[in-house]
Amino acid sequence: MSTTPHLIRLHAADNVLIAKEPIALGQTLPGLAARARAQVPAGHKIAASRIAQGEPVRKYNAVIGVAGRDIEPGDYVHTHNLSLTEFDRDPGFGLDVRPVSYVSAAEQATFEGYVREDGRVGTRNFVGILASVNCSATAISRIAAHFTPERLKDFPNVDGVVAFTQTTGCGMSSPSPHFDLLRRTLAGYARHPNLAGVLVVGLGCERNQVADLMDSQGLQSGRLMRSMVMQDMGGTRVTIEAGIRAIEEMLPLANAYQRQTVPASHISIGLQCGGSDGFSGITANPALGEAMDILVRHGGTAILSETPEIHGVEYMLTRRAVSPEVGQKLLDQLAWWAEYTRGHNGQFNGVVGPGNQAGGLANIFEKSLGSAMKCGTTPLQGVYAYAEAIDRKGFVFMDSPGYDPVSATGQIASGANLICFTTGRGSMFGSKPAPTLKLASNTPMYQRLSEDMDINCGAILDGEVDLPGMGQRIFEAILRHASGERTKSELLGLGDHEFVPWHLGIVS
Repeated sequence: MSTTPHLIRLHAADNVLIAKEPIALGQTLPGLAARARAQVPAGHKIAASRIAQGEPVRKYNAVIGVAGRDIEPGDYVHTHNLSLTEFDRDPGFGLDVRPVSYVSAAEQATFEGYVREDGRVGTRNFVGILASVNCSATAISRIAAHFTPERLKDFPNVDGVVAFTQTTGCGMSSPSPHFDLLRRTLAGYARHPNLAGVLVVGLGCERNQVADLMDSQGLQSGRLMRSMVMQDMGGTRVTIEAGIRAIEEMLPLANAYQRQTVPASHISIGLQCGGSDGFSGITANPALGEAMDILVRHGGTAILSETPEIHGVEYMLTRRAVSPEVGQKLLDQLAWWAEYTRGHNGQFNGVVGPGNQAGGLANIFEKSLGSAMKCGTTPLQGVYAYAEAIDRKGFVFMDSPGYDPVSATGQIASGANLICFTTGRGSMFGSKPAPTLKLASNTPMYQRLSEDMDINCGAILDGEVDLPGMGQRIFEAILRHASGERTKSELLGLGDHEFVPWHLGIVS
């Protein structure tokens, strides 16, 4: 990457440059053999050379589309003259796999976490309440609301009591992939290392029966794993009162857990990006990738998801697959998405959101190019279904939609105990029981939304730090937040309404 005061060249072979700041019509630009032929917003593309109609447009030396008409040097390049065209991509299974230089056990970074009986480690210590069906959502919300900070003051090691409500559980085909996915998600939360205790509440007549849910997912009742059914309990009021008593019995047991020093290999990061802009793939995403390379070298886990947002650059991941089987599993997921979205005007088929377009991203290939950078450069160790328990260390992929709350919910159910979320336009997302750390791609947005942003990756563009230096900053922040330092979203109290299991299938 090379920069001038006004433009960024990402690769010597690129035929577009990125506007580092707004460019005016007719402006003379050092490094460009032409005046600007249009106004170009910051983060958007300007042609570095003539691109004939039908010729590839290259960014980071990757094809992001073809010229929809002849494009002259200095032209603004965006949705009006850039066409998305499918092209063959060689998966090259394993060709770019490079051995990981792991840190020795003696040198491995540490954090302060909650060690559970099964050896897994939490970054937070919540008591959670799960609804098997939407019909018990209000009841569990009322139970959780009872436990105000004042009522929890005698339990300083407990981060809170949180209700995970959801909108399905009945009126759905069962058995079905949708039904299995819901149960897998609920079970992933029930056994999450950030939850010291769990109460599952159902209505009684729903398809997702509590007893069957517990049995099918291997959830064993005990002092810190309780369940109740509203129709059996005697109704709403009685259930709420009984639920409060059950949580009160769990709190002393949850409070008995204390943070202790553990290796960073117990950190599992869910990687998210939302409200991306033209700088996301230059600053925040590759900087997070640098941090994930460090985490993997220390034995930790990085979970990339949002399957539609690797469309067009999947070969970058299959070339890093540890086996052809792993690479093919990723391609199979993309083939499923191609069928699932057929005929719909969605992101997988090229159309990115209005915020992405306003930020400088013309189509899904361009967005995917930046999105895939979050995972760094280490080998792809495995590909998992949505909310499937992740049993491998290192860089892995979990299938999910690109919608952030749904994707993050799946990652947490899979075992992520922290979420790292990059954004260029700004995001107000937060999550429980795994907290969210938000990374801004540019300084103006970071300053405007400073109450929501944790790290300013725009410092890279400002010349204050390079990519490896920012990656180290992010890794150090991960260790601090995993040890209990509150993220901005936690300070704002976010995360009570961001539990959103993926809705898949026909509702009757």
